[in-house]
Amino acid sequence: KIVTVPASSFCLLCCRSANKHKPWIETEYQGIVMENDNTVLLNPPLFALDKDAPLHYAGEICGFRVHNGPTGSSSVQFEAVVLDRSTGEGLVRSKEPLDCESQREHSFTIQAYDCGEGPDGVNSKKSHKATVHVRVNDVNEFSPVFVERRYEASVPEGRLFDRIVRVEALDADCSPQYSQICFYDIITPSVPFVIDNDGNIKNTEPLDSKRQRVHTFWVTAFDCGKNRAQADAQVVVTVKPSCKPGWIGWSKRVEYTPGSGSIPLFPSLHLETCEETVWNIQATVELQTGHIGKGCDRDSYSDRSVRRLCGAVRGEVDLLPPPSPAANWTSALPTLPSSDSSLVFSFNGSTHVAVVPDSIAAAVSGDHFTLQLWMRRGGINTQEEETIVCSTVKNDDSFSHYSLSVHGCRLSLFYWPDVSAARPVKFLWKLEQVCDSEWHHLSLSVQFPSVTLYVDGVTFDPALIHDNGVIPNPAPRQRLVIGACWGNDWLNQRQYVGGYRGLLSGVTVRPGSVEPHSVVECLYACREGLDFGDLETLGSGMKVHVNPSQSALVLEGDDIESFNRAVQQVTYRNSLRFATPGVRPLKLTTSLRCFNEESCLTLRQLEGYLVVLQPDAPQISLSGVGPHLARPAPEFEGPRGVPLFPELRIVCSLSHAVNTAAQGMEGGALMSDAVAHTLDGCEVQPLGEELNPEREELLVDMDALRERGLEIINTTAYIAITGTSISVYEDVLRSVRYRLAKGSARFERRFRLSCSEMNGRYTSNELTLEVNFLHSLDSLYHPSHLLASQQQFLHPSHHSGELSGHTLPNPHRNSVVPGAATVIIMVCVGFLVVMVIMGVFRIRSIHRRGEGARGGSKEDSGQWDDSALTIIVNPMEGEEDEEVVESPDNDDQRIIIKKEGRDGNPRRY
Repeated sequence: KIVTVPASSFCLLCCRSANKHKPWIETEYQGIVMENDNTVLLNPPLFALDKDAPLHYAGEICGFRVHNGPTGSSSVQFEAVVLDRSTGEGLVRSKEPLDCESQREHSFTIQAYDCGEGPDGVNSKKSHKATVHVRVNDVNEFSPVFVERRYEASVPEGRLFDRIVRVEALDADCSPQYSQICFYDIITPSVPFVIDNDGNIKNTEPLDSKRQRVHTFWVTAFDCGKNRAQADAQVVVTVKPSCKPGWIGWSKRVEYTPGSGSIPLFPSLHLETCEETVWNIQATVELQTGHIGKGCDRDSYSDRSVRRLCGAVRGEVDLLPPPSPAANWTSALPTLPSSDSSLVFSFNGSTHVAVVPDSIAAAVSGDHFTLQLWMRRGGINTQEEETIVCSTVKNDDSFSHYSLSVHGCRLSLFYWPDVSAARPVKFLWKLEQVCDSEWHHLSLSVQFPSVTLYVDGVTFDPALIHDNGVIPNPAPRQRLVIGACWGNDWLNQRQYVGGYRGLLSGVTVRPGSVEPHSVVECLYACREGLDFGDLETLGSGMKVHVNPSQSALVLEGDDIESFNRAVQQVTYRNSLRFATPGVRPLKLTTSLRCFNEESCLTLRQLEGYLVVLQPDAPQISLSGVGPHLARPAPEFEGPRGVPLFPELRIVCSLSHAVNTAAQGMEGGALMSDAVAHTLDGCEVQPLGEELNPEREELLVDMDALRERGLEIINTTAYIAITGTSISVYEDVLRSVRYRLAKGSARFERRFRLSCSEMNGRYTSNELTLEVNFLHSLDSLYHPSHLLASQQQFLHPSHHSGELSGHTLPNPHRNSVVPGAATVIIMVCVGFLVVMVIMGVFRIRSIHRRGEGARGGSKEDSGQWDDSALTIIVNPMEGEEDEEVVESPDNDDQRIIIKKEGRDGNPRRY
């Protein structure tokens, strides 16, 4: 059967079967797009092929679809369009401007589809998905920008450097071509510097700080697209003088005003290492005060005064006292001058030996005692042992022996509790102090079997204690020797062994209980020396050490900045009320340790001096003592005598100049501030002849002196009292009495009173007291006594006017009332004596004028002129002690003045 199909139906069937193939594109494309363009240049070009070509619709490409890439965001920025449907050529472009700086790479997929089987795109086919990578090419839209607007550097002069400073500029473009800085340039002309493409600046010639200290110039930068920097940068190079390693800011002279407390010695000192890397720094500051006195401030008070001020237990015995008739065992020892009042004795190791009398040695017996001394070794002989003190004393029925010796840098104490046992115990200390040729204070407290040693106030334990076994024991005979020990021949006093070489001072021993530790520390406590300001500010890794005498301070650290801050904290302190003025040498020694020991720096020692200025001098004022003291002679001959200074006043004050211009006064005024003070001592000295012990003496209550802790030296030449507070001195001196033997009253006696402080450095004013003796009627034939009696009894109501300055005893003023006959006799005899004396003087005056005088003058001189005429006759004064002075107003009047020598040298206690 034949079926007939319409022609239209046949054509439709053919079209449907004509779109047999899918479009084809490359699997991957690489694209480039410029920041200022939106067309993407693909490699390979975008072409979609279809095997159905050249059929209409089926072989044509109708479009491209863009799909998301891996990030899912790039597809929205791009689109693909068909340029030719028959050839399948396409174009990829961006929908909006691209920014390379925000995103430089884009990735997405693309797919092509044909036109299908008809104009409506029915049954269209799609190609596979191809990956498209688009790179955004940069455009040079940014200019370089410098990291800093100003660059600074400092270099030492006289050298060429590979790099002084490096400048840096940045470019915000994304590509290497435009983001890189291709070169820098110095735009300031005629400067001795160049810059390379990396921004390194160096000098083209050695720089001279004297010619130009600071160089300032400008630089610019260019990127590889030749864009210039938006703003140029300024470069400042400071030329430093030639670097010399060492301390900078050292002041050779440092002044100290007494009373300032603590002051920094090096407030601006810092260490310059010239860029040398160091890992350890050590500096030693030394303040030399040994030349002033023994120890740190021994010049202020003597050893005796220091012991009194520190409250030491009394009863010590001075084994090396000043030579005197009572202490003659030190007279053969040579002495050296000392700034304080303590004598310094020199020992040569052979002939210089002091043998203490047995009476003194017996007073220091016992196995509990404290031995103290100042020691300074001379030449150190390591071969022989040198003995300082060697003593054998009797204790009840037995004898004990000890010897203190030095051997090299060792100090040893041999002690025999009982010489009959012959087993001594040896205590040994190894000390640098005994061999450094400096003054040191030793205090040895023995409470056997316990022994305590203090050196400069610091406790040292024995390095060795052992029993020496059986050795020849000393002879049981009491003997105490300073500077050596006796040999085997105990009967031969001249045989000594182990002689000491060096200096000794203040050697004392006190039997009984040992000295408290606080007292020993006070005896050597330094009130002048080095110190560190604030330990809390001490940097990390810093160490500071101060020796006990505060004469040396050591700083150690590893950081230069911390070390410089620590050096500036080193201070000098002086807590003395009256600091000793003068120069204290100052030294600074520095040692550095570097990683390269061969090229490590070596710094020289710095030397300077500290000057302590003159302090405000204390004014010691004595008052309340009249120039004359008149008493009846029987009072002086009484058992208690007459007090010389009953109303004495002692005041210590500080006087200093203050500016009173604000008060409307011209210049300044002396202001006085009362201060609590301690005197060395006071002295009462008879002027003229010394006291005659058979006729006169000065009386002092010895029991009261001992109770108050005072000491006295009473001789015919002077009486000296030493002690503590001023009030005690006032009470004691007010009780000093002058007594005469019966019938020994003279016509006058003069005394001088003075006090001193600081070992005689400051002295008081001198009070001179003239003692007059008012004799009884049995001695009226003496003219001077008659005059005194006449004045006393004729004018009983005018004692204060006639005897101005005389101190009369109130209890005895009216104790004797003469009768009327006695008064008449005295008046007559007194008047007769006055007339005789006046006549004698007139005759002598006329005789001296001679015959060459004018007649009118003779007539005038013959007339009596008794106005304001006062005559004092002292028959005890010789011709050689008198000086006649003519009165310019009246030729007939002469004044008799007694010349006196005065020993103005103050004694020191």
